[in-house]
Amino acid sequence: MGYPVFAVTVDLVVLTVREGDLHVLLVRRGEEPYVDRWALPGGFVREDEDLAAAARRELAEETGLDGPGGHLEQLASYGAPDRDPRGRVVTVAYLALLPDLPAPVAGTDAAEAEWRPVGALGLAFDHDQILEDGVERARSKLEYTPLAAAFCPPEFTIAALRQVYEAVWGESLDPRNFHRKATSTPGFVSPTGGVTEGEPGRPARLYRRGDAALLNPPLLRRRADG
Repeated sequence: MGYPVFAVTVDLVVLTVREGDLHVLLVRRGEEPYVDRWALPGGFVREDEDLAAAARRELAEETGLDGPGGHLEQLASYGAPDRDPRGRVVTVAYLALLPDLPAPVAGTDAAEAEWRPVGALGLAFDHDQILEDGVERARSKLEYTPLAAAFCPPEFTIAALRQVYEAVWGESLDPRNFHRKATSTPGFVSPTGGVTEGEPGRPARLYRRGDAALLNPPLLRRRADG
């Protein structure tokens, strides 16, 4: 009995917060199909590697970044028969949440690599849908887990953490209410005992991510229908 032949790729939704806005890492394709179009970084899985290893390798090859760090999780699989003009290709998408990083450097089959604000980008393949799914996953994760700290350096202020929520959710939050929720929710953040230095105004306390897997109670977004 014969089996259908198809290829497997990995694509990465790599998100960070830069200058107060949510950004996604994109590459401009240097070869067909979709030459000169912007796309998510990714590529074909080799026979001798698992999916997560392929995701990290492709990120390094196409952008010069040494692996996602921060937080990496499998997002979803996409297998529409016509999603890739080269043939039957199934992709496994990964979501990475990162602190702000230097500008990426393109390599291999990518002509350019850069951070772009999240929005209607007109990406190659079905990458607009993958990006939309990744952003929604990130927004939901911030409600129920302490993963917002993945966008921050190891030590951060509550104000910096609030700015992450505002960038990812696209809404303003009351500073006092957020501070109260962040510091009173068990396992959300942990004080380091240090304070900011060399900045104008009163020094702010520094925190690190807490040890909770889930936030109880969660921090919920405002819903458009509510």
